[in-house]
Amino acid sequence: MRLLPLHMFMPFRADPLQQAAHRAYEHVVAQARQPGFFADVGVPDTVAGRFELICLHAFLYLHRLKREQPQAKKLGQRFFDAMFLDLDRSLREMGTGDLSVGREVRRMAEAFYGRIAAYEGGLADGEAALQAALARNLFGTAPTTMARRLAAMAAYVRGEVAQLDAHDPAALLAGEVAFGEPPRTLGAVEAK
Repeated sequence: MRLLPLHMFMPFRADPLQQAAHRAYEHVVAQARQPGFFADVGVPDTVAGRFELICLHAFLYLHRLKREQPQAKKLGQRFFDAMFLDLDRSLREMGTGDLSVGREVRRMAEAFYGRIAAYEGGLADGEAALQAALARNLFGTAPTTMARRLAAMAAYVRGEVAQLDAHDPAALLAGEVAFGEPPRTLGAVEAK
């Protein structure tokens, strides 16, 4: 009688890269769901507003991750795949028809690439460019463009970039990413 190798009984080994990507994405989504972004900053509490916050925090993670080459390339792709697999699932749960899901996911991916370019440009080109990118994306569906809210979010983004720059590379590559608290802008008072 011939014995089969032990790995034959464990067909689904844990993939550390996939686990890191899912872990990082979970942190991004948890941060994007912080009530302060909606209640205090005034990001619209809509599907579009939540998508924009996920895009912003995914950008922050990937912006920092790209410094960790060559490991970052594969992890970044796995992160992207996890993100859009989740968005696909979410669209289906919201009742988007099977024939429309692929088109909608492609549109979201194009939008995400646009956000990356806008936020990269905003970080490189100064405060006015960053605030303009945030106004277009985070607040694009909101009727307000309060200067205080834009300034608070721009400061938040720059603060998160600085905080993530100091992040331990090994933890980052393991999908451990931590964000700070959402900014406080007295959004409820301003809205009145």
